Amino acid sequence: MHYGLGDYVLDIAENAVEAGSGEVIVDMDESGDSFRVVVRDDGRGMTADERARALDPFYTDGTKHAKRKVGLGIPFLIQAVEQAGGSWAIESEKGAGTKVDFAFPAASVDSPPVGDVPSLVFGLLCLPGSHEMIVRRKGPRGSYELRRSEISEALGGLERASSLALLKDYLHSTEYDE
Repeated sequence: MHYGLGDYVLDIAENAVEAGSGEVIVDMDESGDSFRVVVRDDGRGMTADERARALDPFYTDGTKHAKRKVGLGIPFLIQAVEQAGGSWAIESEKGAGTKVDFAFPAASVDSPPVGDVPSLVFGLLCLPGSHEMIVRRKGPRGSYELRRSEISEALGGLERASSLALLKDYLHSTEYDE
């Protein structure tokens, strides 16, 4: 179940990583009258037929999660966006990657809460694999861009608990401390 906007973002980004992406870019813009997210990847992409099937909650290709019989991530996102009066678009080209763009209106009572942004960014940066994750955030306190490779280099990797604790502190200060 998705409780906040971060759950949708993390789900889509995880799909991008699992699609074999070398680079995933997550743009989150909370500066206007909506919360807009664009996730771009250079993964395997989808044909028009595969893209149409991805919208069906009762379809899964069976390769990503062999025992799962449904694929609910994108259908749940679309249902929530439409219920809130937002917008969404999915562009994809086989062999060239996918772009998922969605926006929830800030004033809609049906928009999920933004949630804990530092924990979301932490989750994005810590998704397993050798991909590059780029997170661009425009929010109430300004803008920033983080690259997984740069964070990992600065912290000596993202495998040690001490490095992860420093990353959490940094992300929290970026969003909340003055």
